[in-house]
Amino acid sequence: MVYFEKKIENKIRVAENLRLKLLSPPTDQVRVVMDTDTFNEIDDQFAIVQMMLSPDRLKVEAIYAAPFYNDRAKDPGHGMEQSYDEILRLLERLNISSKGLVHKGVTEYVGLEKNAREADAVNDLISRARSGSPENPLYVIAIGAISNVASAIIKASDIIDRIVVVWLGGHALHWPHTQEFNLKQDVGGAQALLDSGVPLILVPCMGVVSHLHSTVPE
Repeated sequence: MVYFEKKIENKIRVAENLRLKLLSPPTDQVRVVMDTDTFNEIDDQFAIVQMMLSPDRLKVEAIYAAPFYNDRAKDPGHGMEQSYDEILRLLERLNISSKGLVHKGVTEYVGLEKNAREADAVNDLISRARSGSPENPLYVIAIGAISNVASAIIKASDIIDRIVVVWLGGHALHWPHTQEFNLKQDVGGAQALLDSGVPLILVPCMGVVSHLHSTVPE
């Protein structure tokens, strides 16, 4: 299989001193959006609840439904729609209004041609990123296929010095294979993300997240 059919040439670059600043652990409350394939597995529900119950640290601006495709969805768009509905159900149980907060994501992957896909989530992410600054960046927490985020970066590369992407994708470098669900769903999207130069905190699945455990009381 050929994975490198098209490379996105991003003329905007983040200066290394600014990159280091953006990647430094924040000490104050931060602006966040979450991009999640909520209907795929139960870890996303826990992530959303933890995020919504941490207002002292996280100013939650939006939640985006991400696409996924497996035996729970007939195609990526169906996976996104199911995730959108699951987010609404979860917020209802938390007594949190979803109005203006939850946005539908793309129905297709970015793919090897690196095509930005259109969706409310993509446009909302671009708008929120542009409303910020390098001094007040938007943290983009992505825990599914990276298609929404990659589409926003391809469509509006000027946002890369105003966001910090935290992505649960791939495996640790020492892991014997790279068959990780979020990464393999949209390899082209992952390539676009990595090629963009955006400040990125990569959180590998096996070898890193696999060691993060929660207890029943938590």
